[in-house]
Amino acid sequence: MKNAIRVLLSPRSIAILGASSDFNKINGRTLRALLEKKYAGEIYPVNPKYAAIADIKCYPDVASIPGTVELAVVAMPAKLVAQAIRELGAKKVDTAVVFSSGFSEIGGDGIGRERELRDAIRESGVRVLGPNCLGLMNAFENVMATFGQFAIGPTPPGPAAFVTQSGGLGTATVGIARRRALNFGYFINTGNESDINFVEVMREVLADARITVGAGYIEGIKDGRGLLDLAAHALAARKPIILTKVGRTRAGAKAVTSHTGLLAGTDVIFDGVIRQHGIVRARSDEQLLDFVEVFTKCALPRGNGLGITTRSGGAGALMADRAEALGLSVAILSERTVAALAKVVPAFGSTANPVDITAQGATDLAMMRESLKIMLADPAVDIGIMWLAFSEKDAEAMVRMFVETKAQSEKPFVVSWVGIPDYAQVAMRDAGIAVLRGAEPAVDAVAALVRYAEARRRWQADEAARSALVLPKLTLPVTAGPVSTIDGARLLQACGVALARTELATSADEAVACAARVGYPVALKIESPDILHKTEASGVKLGLTDAAAVKAAYAEVTQNARRYKPEARIDGVIVQAMVQGEVELVVGLKYDPVFGAVVMAGLGGIHVEVLKDIAFRKAPVTEAEAARMLDELRSGAILNGVRGRPAVDRAALARLISAVSLFGAAAGERLQELDLNPVVAGPAGAFAADWLMLLDR
Repeated sequence: MKNAIRVLLSPRSIAILGASSDFNKINGRTLRALLEKKYAGEIYPVNPKYAAIADIKCYPDVASIPGTVELAVVAMPAKLVAQAIRELGAKKVDTAVVFSSGFSEIGGDGIGRERELRDAIRESGVRVLGPNCLGLMNAFENVMATFGQFAIGPTPPGPAAFVTQSGGLGTATVGIARRRALNFGYFINTGNESDINFVEVMREVLADARITVGAGYIEGIKDGRGLLDLAAHALAARKPIILTKVGRTRAGAKAVTSHTGLLAGTDVIFDGVIRQHGIVRARSDEQLLDFVEVFTKCALPRGNGLGITTRSGGAGALMADRAEALGLSVAILSERTVAALAKVVPAFGSTANPVDITAQGATDLAMMRESLKIMLADPAVDIGIMWLAFSEKDAEAMVRMFVETKAQSEKPFVVSWVGIPDYAQVAMRDAGIAVLRGAEPAVDAVAALVRYAEARRRWQADEAARSALVLPKLTLPVTAGPVSTIDGARLLQACGVALARTELATSADEAVACAARVGYPVALKIESPDILHKTEASGVKLGLTDAAAVKAAYAEVTQNARRYKPEARIDGVIVQAMVQGEVELVVGLKYDPVFGAVVMAGLGGIHVEVLKDIAFRKAPVTEAEAARMLDELRSGAILNGVRGRPAVDRAALARLISAVSLFGAAAGERLQELDLNPVVAGPAGAFAADWLMLLDR
């Protein structure tokens, strides 16, 4: 069976439906590019208006083509596309690229046309890229199935592939890359993704041994699980995936009834899940190209120790500040390194990190070379940055100097060369040296490289623990809506979630008996499927120490609940042992339509909605990954103990988060949301003191 995406990217024959003899028109550019690039396969223009185009026989329709067609480029009005796909199916054409617009992207009638197109795809068996796309470029085999202007002119192949859901931004990014002397082996625009999607294309280009980095621009992912499976394979193959995704601030999920639902915007989930799977995120098209530059030129660093060499003290300070903000370690150089630098660096410079060789380095290339080599040789330095500005006069000599340094050092380094001449930029990249345009972009790119290297090491270290995760077999209540506290406790405890001791009482006397069993002091909470937020109904009493207090509290919370919502069903009162701890957290689950069950952890109690200091991951997670979620929190230092208060048991907290994630993965689509708030953590462990579970039908 043929690999349709491979055929799409590397066809041995191409038909162009709607081909034009005017090479300046959209439907004429593909043929022009194929001819100019000397595409080696067969080309079949199709248009009844012409007998020939550019001395190539033109056919009136698909059926009249005598040979086999592996790829068809469809450049026709939208209303004709579905029928064209059916004709391609009759011809046994494997794949098609549909340039045509006028489908779901315009709404209205376009939605119907796209539905008709999907029907034609299903009936014909033709795999389709698009519609409403710029097509693709395979620079290795000179496949120019695109109308993009970037296909006209030089298109040398490079070790990175770029897959984009946006045609306009995608082609602009490729244009910027060309000016920066960055070359892509593949460019593919997926358009509306009526059939072939982003994940399928990225999977195939990363399978190409000539590609070492996959870059992408996305607006949304239809196959989230496929993306994560792809990410796992890419980590194993040491092929980084770098993505720019829009929608950082647009809430993709409405607030429901729990804090998890309130905080679970599409982007915050996306960000946490891709970080978990080693996908690197760039905040803009320019930064994406910076990251591609560094990932295609640099070996992975062994740690996060950064060494900086500069010809400007100000630039060094700027980079050091940025590095610390991004979690990099500005390495403390050894006495031996400092002594060696003192023999090279002017007395009015600096031998500390950042190493400042001053403006004298502009005229003394030996000083620049030696200082960079000495700094890179320090055991605390894992990766280096060299900053300089302009220096056009000695640019050729500087390029040679950097080439020599690269050959003599085992550690990666990046050059931040402000105002680099164009020819020097090309020469540096041809020599395999990463060169960026400024101080902060260089630090950002180095941080991305370090984070990816760490993510890959963690992924490998966690492999056995991930394999050992076993999902429990659950029997969920058949009805939709809130799950009772007792049923919820049974389900959570079956997965190993540590909970405060809890019982249900339906009378004041039962409440006293329950309190004796769970142990004083206790809390009483109203139990009603119609009152999900108990405190709003004044349905909670805490710190009860004797039977009299329990009886009085039982009467009070039930009366308050009836006053708050007279029609509410009252099932009784929850009697729960008070748990002691130092920090309150929230741990939750949500079923995300893209990725499935995701687990959340963050600072809880009254702060959760204000601070929104949370971390998300795809469930299930290992205890090690759960611990990394805690490390990711801005407030994570609180867990270590502040102002003389003891540190919490982080291991117990990580076990609880991992256990909750197992429940989420086992529950599947029926689990709409789960909120454990608060989770009380202290030196003696971590326990959930309250839980709200919502099931879907």
